[in-house]
Formats: sequence, C-alpha cells, structure tokens
Amino acid sequence: MNHNFEPVRIAVLICIIIMLFGIALGVGFGVNEDAFKEMISQGVAAFPQLHDGNSSAKIWRYVQRAHFHALGVAAFSMTLILVVAVSSLAPSLKKTTAILISLGGTYSFSWFTMFLLSPSMGRSAAHSSFSTEFWVYLGVGSLLTGMVILIANLAFRFGSVTDRSGSSALAG
Repeated sequence: MNHNFEPVRIAVLICIIIMLFGIALGVGFGVNEDAFKEMISQGVAAFPQLHDGNSSAKIWRYVQRAHFHALGVAAFSMTLILVVAVSSLAPSLKKTTAILISLGGTYSFSWFTMFLLSPSMGRSAAHSSFSTEFWVYLGVGSLLTGMVILIANLAFRFGSVTDRSGSSALAG
C-alpha cells in the first residue's frame, strides 16, 4: 500500500462506513418511504401532548437531514483526508488528523437520533437529549479540530516531518 495512504486508511474506512449509512437511508426512502412516515405518525399519535401540527413534517425532515449530512460531510471529509495524505504532517499526526476529520460525519447521527427520539419525546427534548448532543459535539468538534491541524500544517508547517538539518523534508 502506498506510504502516503497508510496513515489515513482508517479514516477513509470511517468515511466510507458513514457514506454507506447515508446510502442505506436513501435506499430505505426509495424502497419504503411510507414506513418511515408511518413510524413518525404512530409516535406523534401516541404522544399528542408533545407535538404540534408541524411535528410529522419536521421529524421526517430530520431523517432526510441524516441522509444528506452522512453523504455530504463524509464526502467533504474524504477530500480533506486526501489533502492530509499528501501533506507534510508526520505520519502519526496524519493518522490523528485524518481520523478527527473523518469523525465529522458522525454529526449525521445527531439528526438520525432526533428522528428516532422525537416521536416519543417531542422535538425539543430530542434536540437537547444527551445522545443527540453527543453526536453533535463529536462530529463538529472532531471535524473542526482536524481542520485546524491541517490548516496549521498548510499555513505554518505545523507538525511537518523535518530532516536532520531542521528543514521540512517535504517542503517545496
């Protein structure tokens, strides 16, 4: 395997798995969109005190956002990971940075969690639940941290591999 790719291999795998989650949701919508909507309707009907006239449509939008974000953020992350692979970062920092960036796709799980929890908890409670916030902080925090490291490397050569003379071995 190419030496530039090895440090980012796990991160690429994480992105692919998150993309598969997004694709699976899309396939599920295509095969049986009504099952998703029925699950929402049943939950809203079972807990009417927690919902208003917009609840069903909003909850349906949550699962759509999970689909969109899984594919979009994972694809965006994959592009950044390819930049990490060819950057001057030291291999261990490449691996860490790439994994942080790939975990950005877990943000999509926050929307999926809200979709699952909202029918029985209400939209506000689902939005502020521990599990929803966990995925938000993991996804956004990881992605931003990884991007800061990558930007610092590109702009200031932070974490660059250096040769014995102290200059960057990969500098142009």
